Amino acid sequence: MNEPSRVHLGHALLALVVLLIFPPAHGAEIGLRPIADGFTSPLNAVPLDDDSGRVLIGDQVGTISVLQKDGTLASEPFAVLTNRMVQLKTGFDERGLLGLVLHPKFRQNGRVFIYYSAPLRTTAPTNYDHTSRLAEFKVAAGNPAKLDLSTEKVVLEIDEPQFNHNGGRMVFGPDGMLYIGVGDGGNANDEGVGHVSGGNGQSTSTLLGKILRIDVDNGTPYSVPKDNPFVGNAGFKPEIFAYGMRNPWGLAFDRGGQRELFVADVGQNLFEEVNIVVKGGNYGWHVREGFEGFDAKNANQVATNAATRDARGEPFLDPIFVYKHPPRGKLDPTQIIGISVTGGYVYRGKAFPQLTGKYIFGDWSRSWALPDGVFFQATPPASGRGPWTVEFLNVKLPGSGKLNGYITAFGEDVDGELFVLTSGRNSLTGKTGKVYRLAPL
Repeated sequence: MNEPSRVHLGHALLALVVLLIFPPAHGAEIGLRPIADGFTSPLNAVPLDDDSGRVLIGDQVGTISVLQKDGTLASEPFAVLTNRMVQLKTGFDERGLLGLVLHPKFRQNGRVFIYYSAPLRTTAPTNYDHTSRLAEFKVAAGNPAKLDLSTEKVVLEIDEPQFNHNGGRMVFGPDGMLYIGVGDGGNANDEGVGHVSGGNGQSTSTLLGKILRIDVDNGTPYSVPKDNPFVGNAGFKPEIFAYGMRNPWGLAFDRGGQRELFVADVGQNLFEEVNIVVKGGNYGWHVREGFEGFDAKNANQVATNAATRDARGEPFLDPIFVYKHPPRGKLDPTQIIGISVTGGYVYRGKAFPQLTGKYIFGDWSRSWALPDGVFFQATPPASGRGPWTVEFLNVKLPGSGKLNGYITAFGEDVDGELFVLTSGRNSLTGKTGKVYRLAPL
C-alpha cells in the first residue's frame, strides 16, 4: 500500500479503543507454552537459519544462547559480548544487547548483525553516556551455532547523551536493506544534554529519533541506498528513512499482505502508538505524541493549537492506533491499559486462523513496580483506510493463568508463529527471564 491517507482522529479513536477492549473469543483458545527460562531480560528470539530448528535467544545483559529443537539450551552460548559493552546498571537500564538479526543469505555467508551499547568512544562529547554500536560478525567456520567474535566489523556508531531511548531494534526488509530504529537519545521531552533545539526527533542532522535504512552488502562498511528519501537533500542525514520517533521498540515487516513496516514507538506521559512507517514520513515526536500535540512544558496535558505540519511543510503522519498511557503519578488501576508498548508482528502463522492479518503486540506492564504485561490484537479497517481497532488479546497461561512478567519483546519463527519474551523484574538482576511460544490450548 502506498502512503495511507490519514486524518487526525484523536479522541474519537481513543473512545473506539475503550469500547472494543473486551472482545468475544473466536477460534482456538490462545495459550502460552513455556520453552526456555533462566535469562535476565531476553530481547531477541531469532530462528537460526540452518534447518536445525534452533533459535538464538539474545539477553540484554550481553549473552546469546542457542535454544535447541528439543527445548534445551546448548551448553555453549552462541556469543558473549559483555566485555565489549558499557557496564550496565543492576537496576533499570535500557542499554545492553538490544538488536540481533541474521543476514537474508545467512546460510551462504554466515553474517550476523548485533546492536549493542558500547563504552563511550573517544570522539564523542565527554558528557555523553555511551555509544550505540551496530556491528557485523561471522559465525565460526563449520559451526553456524557459534559466533566468531574476532570477525567483528563496526558498521555504524551513534553517540548517546543519556542511558535511555536507545532503540536498537532491526529488521531486513523485503528489499534486502537493513532498517534500524534509533531512539531520541534519552532524557524526557527530547530535551537536555545532547538534544538540539526543537528535539532530536525532528532534527534532520542527527540519526537520533529515526528509522534508518542502509545497504550492508555494498560499501565500506555500508552504503546509503540511492532511493533513500533524503539522499542529496542539504541538511539531511542520508541514512534517514523516516523520522519523528521517540523510542521505537519493535520493527517488523508484514510477511504477507502488502509487506508494510510496522513500528511501535514508546510514548512519554499520555499515549502509546504503533505506526505503519513509509518512506520519508515524519511521525511527529516531539511536536506530537500519538494523534495529539505535545508540549514539553506541560507533558501531562494534550497541547492545544499544536502544529500539524513539519518544518518542510509536510503533514505529520498519524499512527494507525494509540492507547492511553496514564500520566505519571495518576495511575488509576481502573483506567490503565498499559505504560510502554512492546511491538509485535502481523500474524501470518497457521495455529490461529482468527488472528490472520491482525497485529499482535503487548505492553511491557500495567505497573512499573509489578510484572503485569498484557497482550493486544489490532485489526485493520475493512475499508483499508482509517484507524485500526485495538482489543485485549485473551492469552491463557498454565497454572495461575497470570503472566507475572514484563513483556520485553516478541519474536517470529520461520512459519510465522510467535515467541513472547518476558522478565520477572524491571531490573537487570536475577534469572527470571522466560521465552514462550503462542500455542493453541
